[in-house]
Amino acid sequence: MSATQEAIVQLLPLAGDTFDKNKVTPGILGFIVFAALALGVWGLMKSMSRHMGRVDFKEAPEPAAKGTTTDGTRAP
Repeated sequence: MSATQEAIVQLLPLAGDTFDKNKVTPGILGFIVFAALALGVWGLMKSMSRHMGRVDFKEAPEPAAKGTTTDGTRAP
């Protein structure tokens, strides 16, 4: 067994006595994880908004087919 597993096996019985089994809360670690996720999503949304502002939505005209003019009529 590794040193990490031995430490966990020795510490788990100590942690079992300190928790109320009828009350489970996420605690400070849950808040930190949630806040980090919220900041990450906020940053991604801000970045996406900036990138979408740079997109040019104007469609380029199709190149004219060989043997036709720009108004669609055949060239002589």
